[in-house]
Amino acid sequence: MNIYEQTGRIFDIQRYSIHDGPGIRTIVFLKGCYLRCRWCCNPESQEYKLQELTQGGKTRTVGRDVTVGEVMDEIRRDAVYYSRSGGGVTLSGGECMAQPEFSEALLRAVHEYGYTTAIETTAFASREVVDRLLPHVDYFLLDIKHMDSEKHRQFCGKPNDVILENARYIAQNAKNLVIRVPTVPTFNASAEEIAAIARFADSLPRVGELHLLPYHRLGQDKYAGIGREYTLSHITPPTNEEMEQLAAAARAAAPRLHVQIGG
Repeated sequence: MNIYEQTGRIFDIQRYSIHDGPGIRTIVFLKGCYLRCRWCCNPESQEYKLQELTQGGKTRTVGRDVTVGEVMDEIRRDAVYYSRSGGGVTLSGGECMAQPEFSEALLRAVHEYGYTTAIETTAFASREVVDRLLPHVDYFLLDIKHMDSEKHRQFCGKPNDVILENARYIAQNAKNLVIRVPTVPTFNASAEEIAAIARFADSLPRVGELHLLPYHRLGQDKYAGIGREYTLSHITPPTNEEMEQLAAAARAAAPRLHVQIGG
């Protein structure tokens, strides 16, 4: 099949992003994820199926099926910004590794046009899928949420053994890899837990950056909108001072890494 005819399911395309990879980027949000992180700000991304989301008294369908060619038509509109800023296209979600055929085809098409590629990923996937995407990704933005597998399962729905194994493998083979940590009170927002993640990140070759992403509630209303309960409504986002303390703990544990708050 021609890669531009490959179909996939997305729920949004966001232009002019400056946070998810270098330069000005277009973010393509894919439907479907293997994890069920309690704090996920895009709960409508977790199910692959089309869903109805009600917000502000209005109901809309979340998810649409597109071809790579259709997505590229939107991406190409911002080509001038990519060339001037060193930007490109980032696949997010959801989890792009849950749609490997579409993700590979889209990444290949982006490269054919000369733009850089990035993916935001949990790395919860088979080695076959990782190998399929690796050659076509310029920047991996990989979440490491916790080093304790049981606590990871409790808050994310799956243990972390596959994720950590794939992180080691990706670190050996990726062009660029940044480790990102959604920093969530009651889950991992302690100096000990963040330091443990920092030590793991420091052990990975080619990793030079660790980003601590503060927990927020921006997606909370979406849960009610798709008929789900938001189980972290009692959690208060960390203060700037608390985040600075966690960043200091990470720097002490992994002095080689550049540690920053935010992506």
